Amino acid sequence: MAYLMYKKYTRVAEENMNILKKDSERESAIKKEALIAAKDAVKSERERLIEETRDRRQEFARTEEKLTKRENSIEDKLQSIAEREAKIDKQKDELVEKENEIADLERKHIEELERVSGLSADEAKNLLLDKLRADLQQESNQLIRENEIRIKEDADQKAKEILTTVMQRCLIDQVVESTVSVVQLPSDEMKGRIIGREGRNIRTLETLTGVDFIIDDTPEAVVLSCFDPVRREIAKTALEKLVLDGRIHPVRIEETVERAKAEIEQKIFHEGESAAMDMGIMNLHKELIKTLGRLYYRTSYGQNVLKHSLEVGHIAGMIAAEIGADVAITKRAGLLHDIGKAVDQTQEGTHIELGVELARKYGEKEAVIHAIEAHHDDVTAKTIEAVLVKLADAISAGRPGSRRDTLEIYIKRLQKLEEIATSYEGIKQSFAVQAGREVRVIVQPEKFDDTTSAKLARDIAKRIEDELDYPGQIRVTVVREVRVTEVAK
Repeated sequence: MAYLMYKKYTRVAEENMNILKKDSERESAIKKEALIAAKDAVKSERERLIEETRDRRQEFARTEEKLTKRENSIEDKLQSIAEREAKIDKQKDELVEKENEIADLERKHIEELERVSGLSADEAKNLLLDKLRADLQQESNQLIRENEIRIKEDADQKAKEILTTVMQRCLIDQVVESTVSVVQLPSDEMKGRIIGREGRNIRTLETLTGVDFIIDDTPEAVVLSCFDPVRREIAKTALEKLVLDGRIHPVRIEETVERAKAEIEQKIFHEGESAAMDMGIMNLHKELIKTLGRLYYRTSYGQNVLKHSLEVGHIAGMIAAEIGADVAITKRAGLLHDIGKAVDQTQEGTHIELGVELARKYGEKEAVIHAIEAHHDDVTAKTIEAVLVKLADAISAGRPGSRRDTLEIYIKRLQKLEEIATSYEGIKQSFAVQAGREVRVIVQPEKFDDTTSAKLARDIAKRIEDELDYPGQIRVTVVREVRVTEVAK
């Protein structure tokens, strides 16, 4: 029994040992396969690293080769630059030597010239400049004389062309009404007294007033022509007083013209005062009244500016009354909206800017100032009164027959002629006469001689050619008058 048990245990042990042996062999086989796989992986990785290392070495070799070539190229360029700099330095040295040689030669030539001529360099230079000035002055005078001769030769033909062009551009009633006044004379004998000996009386009248006195075949009448109605009115008043008095000579003419100017100033104030009263404005500043009165003699596109201002005030006031706006402010702003036009010919700035400045200076309310500033949309109208003034201005200016564009362009051209003439230093007065065909420039005699007067006339004519468009020709006459007075005691 025990033996059987032993044999059974022995058989079981052998079976377990066989199982363990098989497991050990299987595990050994697995380890061997794993070892082989690991060796293969290591070998593959080693080959990859070797290949990668070889590629990098080749890339490094190529980069090193490029750098070597670049370094060699830079060295070659540096060598070339160094050689070029050396060459430039050599050329500079040669130029300095040549400059020194030229300076020595020039100095020797100057010394030789001074020795031969007996003059120093400064004396020779001044002598040459004086000679050049004299030659230039002679050539300038020759050109002026040639132009004067040419103008005189073409005068008749050009005068006919100018008259024809003017008649085509302007209406007869418009020109006569706006630029001409007629003074009736008691007899034709008075024309000779107005002209005076050798024309001295009529020249004095034209010089003092800036108005063209036309004495033609019209019986017992003298025609006064000027684009500025204030000047024309002064001349008309002065001439009527002289004809009535009978004593016509330069001294009397000067006194009469001064009195006529004073009367016109009084009339200007009266017209401004009448306009203010017509609008029902009683507390207007005196300076504003005077400035407003000057609009009586001012036209815009053929429209009398004072009458236009009254019309704007009335229209705006009536509309304000209808819609319930401030009638007093509206009428006041309407009357003053164009007051800047009274001074825009003598001061810088637009008539709106000047009007705002005048209104603010003499204490007008801000509502009135704003309406003046906004009536041409220079600023946006913020009050109903400003809108009404702008509307009334458009109605007054836009009605049929209220404005004539051609006359305004004509007057502006005459004003531009006078502005060009007076822009030069030493000008005493300038007048555009003969309907813009002539500009008379009165100079200060102590600042001009005969030569400089001729040059001034040529310069003014040149500026007129460059800056203005006009038909025909415009004559520029420079007047240089010297008066000497002594008193016998």
